[in-house]
Amino acid sequence: MNSIPHKAIILAGGKGTRLYPITLEIPKPLLTVRKKPIINYLIENFFSHGVSDIKVVIKEPDIEDFEWWKKRFGDKINSSAVSFEIEKEPMGTLGYVYHHLMPWIGEDQFYMSNADELKRVNLSKMRDFHHQHSGLATIALMEVENPSDYGVAVMNGEKISEFLEKPKDPPSSRISGGLYLISPDAFSHLDPEKTSEKFLMIEKDLFPALASRGALVGYCHDGQFFDCGTFERLDHAIRNFRQ
Repeated sequence: MNSIPHKAIILAGGKGTRLYPITLEIPKPLLTVRKKPIINYLIENFFSHGVSDIKVVIKEPDIEDFEWWKKRFGDKINSSAVSFEIEKEPMGTLGYVYHHLMPWIGEDQFYMSNADELKRVNLSKMRDFHHQHSGLATIALMEVENPSDYGVAVMNGEKISEFLEKPKDPPSSRISGGLYLISPDAFSHLDPEKTSEKFLMIEKDLFPALASRGALVGYCHDGQFFDCGTFERLDHAIRNFRQ
């Protein structure tokens, strides 16, 4: 199935503890770079590549902030295509998606992304790459100097043979950019004993299982990627991001 994915999930429920006390006042995805919230860049990128239905997963205390954001920027983000999902308790990077969004996902391939990184990836090229290499999930990969802070991909050609979350001694400098294209069939490879648990991590519970089966693909892109998780990195993004 080589159709254009029309659905995307944005994970925006993190606490942003490394940016306290700023993120005690405003959720990290709503922090601005060049006077625009980080999440806006992500949504604009999705829309420009054919996505028309976006679910933003947020934690309950942030509802008011995100409602304000939607009203403030609604005319710029096509707000009718963006809806919120409320995560009432921490469920990891996969738990809410697996337990609450599968009926919405249906049989469609979909994009999934963290909300607190500033990135611009050619999703059309990523989609074509995903279809060409027949994986169940494709991760957008970047090369960085400090891979131990991220999920690290060990490559075998275009396939990811091993996925390691924040290893102490990274065997590769290629890291996950927190952006994925996923087929619903990928979830059949979750450990059945884990699927009853509310808290699931895509980096630990799904990607390693797919990698061991040769079903995880790595798309090495040359787009922009800025981790905004610390004051130093946010400053770097503000100074270096190209609009």
